[in-house]
Amino acid sequence: MIKKRLFALAFLAFSAVFPTFSQQKPNIIYILADDLGYADLGCFGSKKIKTPVLDALAAKGLKLTRHYSTAVCAPSRACLMTGKHLGNCEIRGNRQAPQTGYGQMPLSDTAVTVATVLKNAGYATAQIGKWGLGEPGSSGEPSKKGFDLYFGYTDQVLAHNHFPEFLIKNGSKVFLNNKVKYLDSADWHKGRGSYSLMKKDFSQDLFTAEALNFISAKKSNPFFIYFAPIIPHDNGEAPKGEMIESPTTEPYTNEKWTEDEKRYAASITYLDKEIGKIVAHLEKEGLDKNTLLVFVSDNGPKQSDIFESTGGLRGIKRDLYEGGLRVPFVAYWPGTIKAGLVSATPTALWDFMPTACELAKTTCPKTDGISLVPLFSGKNTQKRDYLYFELYDGGNKQALLMGKWKAVRTKIEEGKPLPKLELYNLEIDPNETKDIAASNAAIVNKMEEIMKKEHSYNRVFGF
Repeated sequence: MIKKRLFALAFLAFSAVFPTFSQQKPNIIYILADDLGYADLGCFGSKKIKTPVLDALAAKGLKLTRHYSTAVCAPSRACLMTGKHLGNCEIRGNRQAPQTGYGQMPLSDTAVTVATVLKNAGYATAQIGKWGLGEPGSSGEPSKKGFDLYFGYTDQVLAHNHFPEFLIKNGSKVFLNNKVKYLDSADWHKGRGSYSLMKKDFSQDLFTAEALNFISAKKSNPFFIYFAPIIPHDNGEAPKGEMIESPTTEPYTNEKWTEDEKRYAASITYLDKEIGKIVAHLEKEGLDKNTLLVFVSDNGPKQSDIFESTGGLRGIKRDLYEGGLRVPFVAYWPGTIKAGLVSATPTALWDFMPTACELAKTTCPKTDGISLVPLFSGKNTQKRDYLYFELYDGGNKQALLMGKWKAVRTKIEEGKPLPKLELYNLEIDPNETKDIAASNAAIVNKMEEIMKKEHSYNRVFGF
């Protein structure tokens, strides 16, 4: 009896130091904001935008301060879904589908997504919000990529309008109470660009309601919700002063800012409140302690602004400098993730696939990612030598992060010699202000070889 008691006490002491994960598969809610900058949240340094819910979740959970995207929309979403960086991923830019001229390049028939893997592991799966990886009927339609339910925008051009004429639910249009003006069909968006003259149904409200309903309906089984709001992405087709389509300017109405600045900040605070509703609903249903909630953004901010959205980092959306690539990351899982954890370990969107597979206790397809599960208890992840980036949107570019070194190559032209690499020491120059490639030839040569190895040349859009 004494031995049994001693063993029990020892096990409790071990568990207190090394938290273990529930034998039950956890629910997973992954929230991907749209064009939200690295420092647009209070917990990541914003001094003007109020995000009390996410600030509290970060304080009670894990914050990753060096989490990376691909710097633009569709590629980031493809990397997230497939677990592959852009050297190997199918979707490398915001390209319109050549078959239709509208909608984005779809994921192929052979592309395996995290939703497919989780569904095969017994999860109910939902995609709510913006997809942008295949129109209904295409190989990339969400229902063909592992989702039991999808609701929102399949075309990211239509998603510019936060008060749209319709949303798509499982392949069918759901018409809303908004009066929409579509623009010239001869323009690049093939007539899908629009703005609303009468704004009644705000898409974000409908997304949140759909998520809450799905949680309640599937609470008896593990579920995965890929929740992709379009906040704070602007509507470039709307008149000036109406491009940020928040339904309110509160709590910033009296600030001496432009209308779009007020609505930019207000939209982020609005999203913060919506996330609060999801957390409260999990608590109400008794699911919070068995649900991992992750909040990330798909790329850096569209522009440098009064909110200092990049936190002083160089570059914006579509740049492979830190301001375009680095995004906020918050993970919340009460009782499992230790409160107040902060890690500067370099991680990326394509780490989600192996992370989800480990939590679901299922085999992971071949990916470029590593599981982040060890970080949830303050441990180290599997050793990673580097992170590779490339992009075909707003100019052909490559980048490589290797320890303290960051290499960037811009203005690549097909059929021409590759431009020289820029090299930065992020340890002493995090804002990438001084190119030191000329004095570090050995490092540059090593990074050149890695970049050559990580880039797949047999793609439609390549250099």
